[in-house]
Amino acid sequence: MLILVINAGSSSLKYQLINMETEAVLAKGGCERVRLNGSKISGKTGDGREFAFETPMQDHTQAFLAVKDALTSGSAKVIDNLSQIKAIGHRVVQGGARFQKPTRVTPEVLEELLPYNDLAPLHNPPALEGIRACLGVVGTDLPQVLVFDTAFHSTMPPESYIFPLPYEYYEKYGIRRYGFHGTSHQFVSLRAAEVMGEPLEKLKLITCHLGNGSSIAAVKYGKVLDTSMGLTPLDGFLMGTRCGAVDPSAVLFLMEKEGWTPEETSNVLNKRSGALGVSGVSSDDRDLKAAAEAGNERAVLARSIQRYQIRKLIGAYAAAMDGADAIVFTGGIGENTTDLRADICANLTYLGIAIDENENSRLIRGKEGELSTPDSKVKVYVLPTNEELLIARQTLDLIR
Repeated sequence: MLILVINAGSSSLKYQLINMETEAVLAKGGCERVRLNGSKISGKTGDGREFAFETPMQDHTQAFLAVKDALTSGSAKVIDNLSQIKAIGHRVVQGGARFQKPTRVTPEVLEELLPYNDLAPLHNPPALEGIRACLGVVGTDLPQVLVFDTAFHSTMPPESYIFPLPYEYYEKYGIRRYGFHGTSHQFVSLRAAEVMGEPLEKLKLITCHLGNGSSIAAVKYGKVLDTSMGLTPLDGFLMGTRCGAVDPSAVLFLMEKEGWTPEETSNVLNKRSGALGVSGVSSDDRDLKAAAEAGNERAVLARSIQRYQIRKLIGAYAAAMDGADAIVFTGGIGENTTDLRADICANLTYLGIAIDENENSRLIRGKEGELSTPDSKVKVYVLPTNEELLIARQTLDLIR
């Protein structure tokens, strides 16, 4: 059975076609610069055939048609027609309190999602456009399923998700902690339980999704107790260009002094802060590492802030869960930045953590494994995430 997974952004549309009998990826790729000059599609098949070419894409419908053509024709063809696909799974960032599990696409569901555009203005509107584009091309007979980033975090108790603001704003606008990267946190939690040979319902896990956008979750007995991102993906700790948690008064102070509008404020906090803002070099940790090794003190500082804040959250979540059985690193930085993992673990000795430096050095570029030593009281793993596969699995479960 073939499942197509779609992840639509404001100017992009990524896809994977997965054979669910073997969970092998038959094809994956994406459209870039949708609505812009120089729009193109590129991708790769499971047997290694690659392609890339420019084609006009005035909207997501044209982008999906380009995906259709890539899958069914040309040098990278993998199927004869879209009727061979049994369902489409869509990633949606914000499902609010209403959507707490995978949901079939219907006109009524799409209408119910509209209010959540205000909570995720950069992510939900293009996702909805991508869904409508798919409906326009394949019609309503092919099942389509929505999988929400916020769903895995919906198990948080009120003491975790309620902000200490006037309660009326929670009731009126839904202002609360929602959390994001839920599909990734769920995938690596399930995988950690498999690797450890224990039921997820018996484990206390701290999952660290570290990339250009980063978040950490406390997963206690299979349910999220707390997570670092809040109402939006801006909350938490230092990321590539996002500031994470800062004193709200600092933001108000700068708005007054600099005369920022709300839009300008959002731009500074989301796109000019974080590692880029502190270092003045880059939002990419590879660039920061090179600059730090060349003696750039601000690049050193940016990386130090990141590690310090990650350690603080791990400590806080260990306290919140009354201990931890394992810590999981995933995401582009979590899976590949060995000095970050070593630094964080070296300062968690109070948890009884000890790591094998050789294993830490080996576990990069998609390798999965344990980097803690046999006598470490808390296990530490590198587990590459696979959000698309989990979306495909959940899509298949629902249509069955």
